[in-house]
Amino acid sequence: MRRAAAPSGAALAVALAALAFCGLGCGKAPEPEAKPSAPATRIVFRYGRVSGFEAFFRQILSRFERENPGIEVVDETMALDVGQQRELYAINLQGKNGAFDLMALDIIWIAEFASAGWLAELDPWFAAEDRAAFLPAAIQAATFGGRVYALPWYADAGLLYYRKDLLEKHGHRPPETWADLVRVARDVMTKEGDPRLAGFVWQGKRYEGLVCNALEYLSSNGAEVFDEGGRWALDEERAAQALAFMSGLVHKEGVSPGLVLAADEETTRHIFGDGHAVFLRNWPYARGLFAKQGSAVAGKVGIAPLPYFPGHAPAGTLGGWFLAVNRYSKNAEAAFRLARFLGSAEVQRLVYEKIGYLPTRSLLYRDPELLAKDRQLEALARILAGARPRPVTPDYSRISEAMQASFSDVLAEVKSPRRALRELSAKVRSSGVRR
Repeated sequence: MRRAAAPSGAALAVALAALAFCGLGCGKAPEPEAKPSAPATRIVFRYGRVSGFEAFFRQILSRFERENPGIEVVDETMALDVGQQRELYAINLQGKNGAFDLMALDIIWIAEFASAGWLAELDPWFAAEDRAAFLPAAIQAATFGGRVYALPWYADAGLLYYRKDLLEKHGHRPPETWADLVRVARDVMTKEGDPRLAGFVWQGKRYEGLVCNALEYLSSNGAEVFDEGGRWALDEERAAQALAFMSGLVHKEGVSPGLVLAADEETTRHIFGDGHAVFLRNWPYARGLFAKQGSAVAGKVGIAPLPYFPGHAPAGTLGGWFLAVNRYSKNAEAAFRLARFLGSAEVQRLVYEKIGYLPTRSLLYRDPELLAKDRQLEALARILAGARPRPVTPDYSRISEAMQASFSDVLAEVKSPRRALRELSAKVRSSGVRR
């Protein structure tokens, strides 16, 4: 093979000179210095801490950051007590504080916060066709004055947890009426002979959870608080019967320990989760915690609608959490992008499978894969369909405080149910209620 001839010395000198010359002015221009990247948009997301799943939520938020380069999410978890959460929000928003962008709101705060002008309207970003994918009741709850102010995150409804193993052991089915619950609880307690085993635990502390519990007794006895026109219309006779039964669970029947009068969701969840109760009233979030590896009741827990009084129907309180954008946020559109991600079908599926929060997207209740994985999903859909909303009014917080005081007086046996309800009705009617 013929080799290429080597250049002569003269030719090499000319070539080197040419290269030197081109090094000064030939070829590509020098690369400009790289400009520093724009600072990330910082979104502060406030929501109530979910005990036991903090790391999981952080993973969800980190995924959003990966899928949305240029947006950084700072999560600020709040106290579990919903009353404390509302108070902190109200203080900040009254001061037009824009230090946080996206917030998780209890269903009962939306009308109040929207009426106060604290929430950004979502209509520009949340089109009608997007809203149609959510449960109609959830979108209705997110709407005030004809405008949408929140995106449904997850749904809630009060339900009954029971020890499957103990009921099967003693030949019982899940109770349908409140009288059935007392009978079964007492029988299991007696036959087990364990002084640490309570029959039924629930939330009787003076806070919003007490209102949720009490309204479940009232509604399941036909005593609704408001009529369809939004007027206070409490049937005091039926309501008094329901509250007398509720109080009697502790003071008469003895199936509920006195500690429930100072208990909230987490207190009672731990009692039941440690194997020390036959029945528990709580929200769907507890399912995932009871099923976790190492739980004392893993594989032993069933769910059912809450009981009812004869002639009526189950009436779990409708709950749920929504994502709203702070009106004073400087990054409102990016905040809504995070809300839309958290409310997506994919993320709702993940959260449901991991924690048990009920989805707000209708199609997930018909998802064959989810139905195959979780036999309780159909039961949860029925429980949610029968749930009753609390009054939708900007004045709800004031009405709730009045109900808390009245119901607490009954449970503490300070006032009779009839007297407490008579005074409650007079107070609400005299102060007026906005719709």
